[in-house]
Amino acid sequence: MLAGGVFLVTLGGSPAYALLGVGFLGTAFLVHRRRPLALGLYGLMTLAALGWAIWEVGLDWWQLAPRGGVIIVVGLWLVTPWVRRRLNAGPVPGRRAPAWPIAIPLVVAILTAVYSMTIDPHDVAGTLPEAKVADANLGNAIPDGEWHQYGRTQYGQRFSPLDQITPANVNSLKVAWQYQTGDVKLPDDVTETTYQVTPLKIGDTLYLCTPHNWAIAIDAATGREKWKFDPNAGLNPDRQHQTCRGVTYWSDPDLSADAPCATRVYLPTSDARLIALDARNGAVCESFADRGALNLGQGMRYDPAGFYYSTSPPVAVGDRIIVGGAVNDNYSLKAQSGVIRAFDIRTGALLWNWDSGNPDQTAPLPPGQTYTTNSPNSWSVFSADPDLGLVYIPLGNQVPDQIGIGRSEAVERFSSSIVALDIATGQVRWVRQTVHHDLWDMDVPAQPVLFDMRKADGTVIPALVGPTKQGDIYVLDRRNGEPILPIHEEPAPGGAIPGDFTAPTQPVSSLTFSPPPLTEKNMWGMTLFDQLACRIAFHQYRYEGRYTPPSLEGTIVYPGNFGTFNWGSVAVDPERQIMFGMPTYLAFTSQLVPAAEMPPKGDEKASEQGLNRNEGADYGVYMGPFLSPLGIPCQAPPWGYVAGVDLVTGKTAWQHKNGTVTDMTPLPLPFKLGVPGIGGPLLTRGGVAFLGAAVDDFLRAYDVTTGRVLWEARLPAGGQATPMTYTEGGKQYVLIVAGGHGSVGTKPGDYVIAYKLPD
Repeated sequence: MLAGGVFLVTLGGSPAYALLGVGFLGTAFLVHRRRPLALGLYGLMTLAALGWAIWEVGLDWWQLAPRGGVIIVVGLWLVTPWVRRRLNAGPVPGRRAPAWPIAIPLVVAILTAVYSMTIDPHDVAGTLPEAKVADANLGNAIPDGEWHQYGRTQYGQRFSPLDQITPANVNSLKVAWQYQTGDVKLPDDVTETTYQVTPLKIGDTLYLCTPHNWAIAIDAATGREKWKFDPNAGLNPDRQHQTCRGVTYWSDPDLSADAPCATRVYLPTSDARLIALDARNGAVCESFADRGALNLGQGMRYDPAGFYYSTSPPVAVGDRIIVGGAVNDNYSLKAQSGVIRAFDIRTGALLWNWDSGNPDQTAPLPPGQTYTTNSPNSWSVFSADPDLGLVYIPLGNQVPDQIGIGRSEAVERFSSSIVALDIATGQVRWVRQTVHHDLWDMDVPAQPVLFDMRKADGTVIPALVGPTKQGDIYVLDRRNGEPILPIHEEPAPGGAIPGDFTAPTQPVSSLTFSPPPLTEKNMWGMTLFDQLACRIAFHQYRYEGRYTPPSLEGTIVYPGNFGTFNWGSVAVDPERQIMFGMPTYLAFTSQLVPAAEMPPKGDEKASEQGLNRNEGADYGVYMGPFLSPLGIPCQAPPWGYVAGVDLVTGKTAWQHKNGTVTDMTPLPLPFKLGVPGIGGPLLTRGGVAFLGAAVDDFLRAYDVTTGRVLWEARLPAGGQATPMTYTEGGKQYVLIVAGGHGSVGTKPGDYVIAYKLPD
């Protein structure tokens, strides 16, 4: 403690640990000399440490505990009779040293700790408005009890007009049926094998996909399998992800209902195909593309297997299907293009292509030409407004994520932005950038959510809600991208590596969940010792707040590239004009490595953790979460919340810690720290929100108005998928896929679970 504390002081940190080290050593010396003064010294040190801890973090139990835990445990040992008996207080043999010099400080410290357990300094209590706006626009018209697109409709609201399940009865939900797909994580799968699918519900059938891209249809009332299609996508160790977030459904208005392929399911695969299937029986629709399969690698100058594929369902609008693709992060500069393409939904013929590296050429690519290598891509889910003729693209960045040297003017314009494209032509109608010259992998990860905002004066504005990794939520006029809630520019840190630069300012939305900058006081640990290690590391990294540029010595990135919000997006109730979200906070680190100093190539793969080689670039990068020597986050909890927002005012009405450490520790401890999560929420007209996502394996129901947890169900595997709801036989069901998530280490599985109220 003394040695580490002195080192921390030399780095400009707190002297408290060095002083505690002196106190421990002084007490040890006096105990060795059998002096009763040891108890008085230790008692004074206990009170001083308590005062220091409260001065740093207030009455936050989860921050007080590591500062005081070791001190109290050692103090309880010192106050025992067998220790005090050895501290001879006089000539009488066996006489014990008095306990009060240490007992009183221990009682004060323990009572303070117990009192702090009754306080939650991170909780924001409040209520969302309950008044409903008449005739809210839910997107393309579908039956109330169905779920036709990833976010239910093309608006991506994740809102259902069903209201059988309410705050009054939700605690009666029981499992209606459970189905296992049979697609389980394999020994040769990549680490980031994840199950993120939200099924669709059309008629009496649910349609879903699995991590290895099986398409499955099951009976919505019983969970009985109707058909299954395996595209034989195989395994490839060069894939960064092995996942499928959903399939796309389309009904051909020109065909009779019983005609072959009158209704279709489009399946994206991890070997870069898009396959059209007959929704009734799973047969391949051979009139589409090349005998039913569209090769998404066409037009790429470089097309190595495993580097490009579509993890998210395409959007079907009218007679076209619009497709993006995921490009492996930080593998190589010779990556596929991030081109967005619209194909004839019946034939697979290319109708237009929009390449962010060559944004003006949207006519189908002529034979012999290729798309721009390594242009920013869109791996998440699109939204669409057919009435405005626009599709909304959440756009990523160019590999390498942390190095901006040599980016073109087009890349600088479109990287990490929300782009509105003309559905008919693919031409850009507007662009709203959320990070300038992104060096932090802050690609826009979430499906934009569309709703019609009714202002206080009665005017209605077609709006878009765009969540971002850095925590800002953009509320824009979806006609032109102009802000409805204000956006301003703030100065950003400088000091990029030679040859690169940083943007002098960065945009910040007035609706933001970006956390305050980290300080040394925010460093955490299970004990004083790993907390001290985190404090030392904090000073050894470069950190000047949000947007501190990557560096050779290592930089703290906070919020980290895991994202405050990620692909799960947020849910919006367009009737009450409110939003339900799950902000997550995990600091990451990034350290650039010159190519000449790169270790020999092994079997490492680019990902959220470890060495990203950036083949062909001047630098690779080590990156990962900012963890203590014990493997827990260096920053203090909470790491995850649920929050409710009034979108008209832009104010957060309530925010509560979400989730427990039940599945994060060797023992199933139900402590509600507020844990990280990845996945999305569901809102219902009944006033109940549903969310899995957190790294403990539960599906929870929340009162939308207050955010209070109303019900929870233990899942057999990680629930990192967005739930959905539907009706069948007049009964409302809530459904979630529980299959785990390789990136966050939750339990894998292959479960599809539906819940309903008792008959």
